[in-house]
Amino acid sequence: MPPPSRLHPPTPRTRACAHTRLPTSRRANRGAAMQQPTTPVSGRAGAEPEPFTPRGTPRLRRRDSSAPSTPSARGGVGRRRPTTFREDVGHAAAETYLVSRLAFILLRSLGVGYRWISQLIALLVYAMLLMPGFIRVGYYYFFSTQVLRSVVYGDQPRNRLDLYIPRDRSKSCPVVAFVTGGAWIIGYKAWGALLGRRLAERGIMVACIDYRNFPQGTISDMVGDASEGISFICESIASYGGDPNQIYLMGQSAGAHISACALLEQAVKEAKGEEIYWSVTQIKAYFGLSGGYNMQNLIDHFHERGLYRSIFLSIMEGKRSLAQFSPEIVTKKLSPEQIALLPQIVLFHGTGDYSIPSSASENYVDVLKKAGAKAKLQLYKGKTHTDVFVQDPLRGGKDPLVEDIVSIIHADNPNACEKYESSPIPERLVSEWQIQIARQISPF
Repeated sequence: MPPPSRLHPPTPRTRACAHTRLPTSRRANRGAAMQQPTTPVSGRAGAEPEPFTPRGTPRLRRRDSSAPSTPSARGGVGRRRPTTFREDVGHAAAETYLVSRLAFILLRSLGVGYRWISQLIALLVYAMLLMPGFIRVGYYYFFSTQVLRSVVYGDQPRNRLDLYIPRDRSKSCPVVAFVTGGAWIIGYKAWGALLGRRLAERGIMVACIDYRNFPQGTISDMVGDASEGISFICESIASYGGDPNQIYLMGQSAGAHISACALLEQAVKEAKGEEIYWSVTQIKAYFGLSGGYNMQNLIDHFHERGLYRSIFLSIMEGKRSLAQFSPEIVTKKLSPEQIALLPQIVLFHGTGDYSIPSSASENYVDVLKKAGAKAKLQLYKGKTHTDVFVQDPLRGGKDPLVEDIVSIIHADNPNACEKYESSPIPERLVSEWQIQIARQISPF
């Protein structure tokens, strides 16, 4: 299995002080056999932001500038060159192929038995019931000028991210770096389209980070990819209209686990004085939605749910690595200096979640508080794993999760709160009877 250490390029480069604006890079050439050619977004646009002054003095290492990341090739800040209908259809076909391929990889990895056949049928019926909403979100994803798809952030396969950009581009806006879920096997950046759209409507830019899934990669690859994407966002988001002083990190389900691992790994390196690509102090807050944070406690639960023990241990690089990739266990071992680096941590969870029980978030918040971290828990009574992330946004109207996130991000900006409070309420995308049936059928 690949070693857990991340983001160390093969040759030393010039160090940068904490407030230096860093150019984009390529990561260490790990897994070269899996690399594929990429076409980076190039150029530079937009005004330089005010220098970011972090809470500490981390030793940031410069990334290789051979792969420029700023968006002038797409027409400047938040703009893109017009695409033809043929290009849009081609991109949609490529995305559909990738999603289908991921589904078959999932079935091949888990084995086709009665449990998974029934789960697959439930998933298909669930998707069909919610299809009217998915079609409208898909149209927004593929054809909206506010969505910048597949921005390259690294050299590895699937090192791409999608940007959801607010309409008001008169000034820089807060940014949420979002890592999607998918049981570490079928995660995909487009799963964040609903959340991206809703937050963009509230003046918040969202960057949905894609990453290698199993069996293309294991957990250390996923954490490394997420960290690479975060690094790209921290150093390049101003060129797309984002505010580098207001970056928030968020993950959902498996993505909450992966992003929490990346955050803690970075805090450990930073406190030790190791050279890094991004600083934990650049993250204003971490949001974990429906995540699992103690893999040792969850392995049996996942096995009973159909993510079999042998597959899960392969994803986690063996039983001995479970503690290393369990944020709850890692947090208990952090020094006061490492804890002090962490941003505010807010965990969201539905009490009716049977994919990952809400006790996972409750236990982790308790551990964080005992360690001295700034942590908060928000429970949604009776909500399931998909209620908070899928069904509620499809209902339209006020979305509890979005409202809670916006209230934290805009807490210091009463003008923004007032402005978006009076904005049109999101419309319903799926009938209530379809949502209720889908909720009962959902395999998640």
